[in-house]
Amino acid sequence: MGEDTIVESVDYDNERDAVIASVRPRAKKATRKRSHVLACGRCGTPAAKFDNGEGRREWRGLDLGECKLYLEADAPRVSCPDHGVTVARVPWARHGSRLSRDMEDTVAWLACRTAKMVLVALLRITWRTVGAVVDRVVAEDRGRKDPFEGLRRIGIDEISYKRGHRYLMVVVDHDTGRLIWVGKGRSKDTLREFFDELGERRCNKIRLVSADAAEFIGDVVSERAKNATLCTDPFHCVKWATEALDEVRREVWNEARRSGQRAHAKELKGCRFALWKNPEDLTDNQNAKLSWIARSNAKLYRAYLLKEQFRQVFRLKGKRGIRLLHQWLAWACRCRIPAFVKLSRKIRKNLPGIEAALKYKLSNAIVESTNTKLRVLARMAYGFKEPDHLIALALLDRGGHCPPLPGRAVETNAA
Repeated sequence: MGEDTIVESVDYDNERDAVIASVRPRAKKATRKRSHVLACGRCGTPAAKFDNGEGRREWRGLDLGECKLYLEADAPRVSCPDHGVTVARVPWARHGSRLSRDMEDTVAWLACRTAKMVLVALLRITWRTVGAVVDRVVAEDRGRKDPFEGLRRIGIDEISYKRGHRYLMVVVDHDTGRLIWVGKGRSKDTLREFFDELGERRCNKIRLVSADAAEFIGDVVSERAKNATLCTDPFHCVKWATEALDEVRREVWNEARRSGQRAHAKELKGCRFALWKNPEDLTDNQNAKLSWIARSNAKLYRAYLLKEQFRQVFRLKGKRGIRLLHQWLAWACRCRIPAFVKLSRKIRKNLPGIEAALKYKLSNAIVESTNTKLRVLARMAYGFKEPDHLIALALLDRGGHCPPLPGRAVETNAA
């Protein structure tokens, strides 16, 4: 409970099979001679006593073996200049909670690391209580320090958290790797909410933004972060090339089937993974399939080479990558393969963002990694009916707001 709490007495309640500890706050030396030592429960500002409130109150503490522990103390109300009449602050619990601070810190720590049913059974609380605890812990930590301070490079992406096209918009700080903001939906209005919270001064300090090629993200970034350069995520660009290659493979396969070349069509169907995988990861059998494609179908093999050269652009990066990208565009636009001609037009449309990603060597990899971890959190909790608790849990775990276990050394919560 800490040095700020004095335990006056400890009793055992046979009916509830619980230990009842009577406690009170320890008066600070600087305030012992004042007429009051009370403070507002919301902001901590010293305030005069208003009344005794509802009398004695209990807070659930960490269990003592098989017995539950309750902290019992007076709960007077104070008159705060900013928040009016409210319950006085106590050192062993957060404002508005009926759990002790140690209990809440333990709940928050476990919520990031175990399934909700395990947590509920272990600590003998409800899942609704867990959600409220997570909300309070995150709100307190974000109120203590500005999560948006020092933002220069951010990544933006969306993640589906539920069937029926339910999305969350996530923003990650590239420099710290932490999740800094999550919003409901995937639209311009959702993203504008983030920039509204950020404020004009901090918006103008952002220099680089990584994202996929979604037009609404580009529109909002150019509108609100006027000094930022938008970098198109290389992973999504390579995905476009892989999809174009697969379109060519299906087209060649259908042509072989229609012309009665069933053996050839069967061989083509078994070549999908050989075409998709990176050359350094191919097995001997898949290398043999590629050699067969090179001999038997020049169009499909040319499409494969186009995909691989485009992937090489993002491995080189910098000026060499930009130079190879322009050479690839010249080849793709005259390759006479409709899927790659169409892709070359798409690349030209997004050329400034792709060149910026190559120049600054920035991708959305850290954002995709965060999204993967958020999916794990959602699966551990067996889903969420409403996104608010998932948002709080995401910020708790990936935003660096998770407290250490009580009594342990302070842990570094890597985001």
